[in-house]
Amino acid sequence: MIREWLHENWDPELSLREWRERLADSGWGAPTWPREWCGRGLPPAAAQEVTEEFRRIGAVGPADGLGMHLAAPTVLAHGSDDLKRRFVRPTLTGEIHWCQLFSEPGSGSDLAGLRTRAHLDGDTWVISGQKVWNTSAHHADYGMLLARTDWDAPKHRGLTYFVLPMRQAGVEVRPLRQMNGHASFNEVFFEEARVPAANAVGAVNDGWTVALTTLAHERRMVDLGRRAVAGPDAGRCRREAAEESARAMEPYRWYPQRAGRPDLVIERAIASGRHTDPVVRQEIVKLITLVWTARWTSQRAAAARAAGRPPGPEGSLAKLASSDIARAAARVHALIAGPSGMLAGSDAPLGGTIAEVFLSVPAASLAGGTDEIQRTIIGERVLGLPKEPVVDRDVPFREIRGNAR
Repeated sequence: MIREWLHENWDPELSLREWRERLADSGWGAPTWPREWCGRGLPPAAAQEVTEEFRRIGAVGPADGLGMHLAAPTVLAHGSDDLKRRFVRPTLTGEIHWCQLFSEPGSGSDLAGLRTRAHLDGDTWVISGQKVWNTSAHHADYGMLLARTDWDAPKHRGLTYFVLPMRQAGVEVRPLRQMNGHASFNEVFFEEARVPAANAVGAVNDGWTVALTTLAHERRMVDLGRRAVAGPDAGRCRREAAEESARAMEPYRWYPQRAGRPDLVIERAIASGRHTDPVVRQEIVKLITLVWTARWTSQRAAAARAAGRPPGPEGSLAKLASSDIARAAARVHALIAGPSGMLAGSDAPLGGTIAEVFLSVPAASLAGGTDEIQRTIIGERVLGLPKEPVVDRDVPFREIRGNAR
């Protein structure tokens, strides 16, 4: 069916907007979404077949980024019909862009300890506080915001999830310069920013439940480092899609280095003559073993999605494995390059790529939940070990001591 539809409808000379409107109307842009919300209600296994058909003929897909991967699935799972009507379709077509507003400088990995506050003023929530590590906040139209709405409830029960309009006077976005030279992240300050009451996702004070859906999708989110490339003869739609992708993916262009670039180690070992060193060879074998076992874990996760199961702890397994691979790859690169690996610039190994690996890999153990958080999830939810003791679970949040006090 998808092959016939693409044969009848795909036209590379359409504008990107026109083509995405066709995708939204037909449901083929997000085939697993409900039919009433720009989908076709198909099982996850069918989505891969649809993707392959798009790839086979070079047709452009829906908009990429946090909107499709995090915001839309969360709104579809927990949002009101009004929210779905306002945000699902324009996310698919790429009319609106999103960022995630969860982490805070004072709470670290304890997301439920956040202190950005929201109080109701008539039919509007007023937001004050600060968020950090917010990729794409500088060009986002809306943010997925988690804020505290009840300070007398325990910390997990006094949170509410909002769709926050980013382009307003009460929101200030400041870029953060990283040690690898990039500025992909931002810190965001709220000073009486306004959110309509209708923009609450799920029930007020039940934002933790909604946030868990976003986090589950984040841990198994596909690599955002891909970019669409189109030559001058590719057609208007592909050219516009490539331009859109280049803008959207710019903050992620260092992500391959964050992953350690294990794909380069054998080539680098041979080029430098270190491939005969038994220690280097042993470390490369260890690394490749980690890469292949992680790949098999990802395949099991894909099989679970194809069977219709919701995101589960396998996302944490994959996330933890990616951190191990990144560190192992950086160690192998250091063995191969030696002191020259610290050099940056055009005369450095791979034009400074190896140095960028060293400076970027630590982020793999922090972003999307630290390694320690992933181990706790695996221990409790996969292995069934006793849960860690929590002394503040039932304490009113205002009585909990924190870094901000």
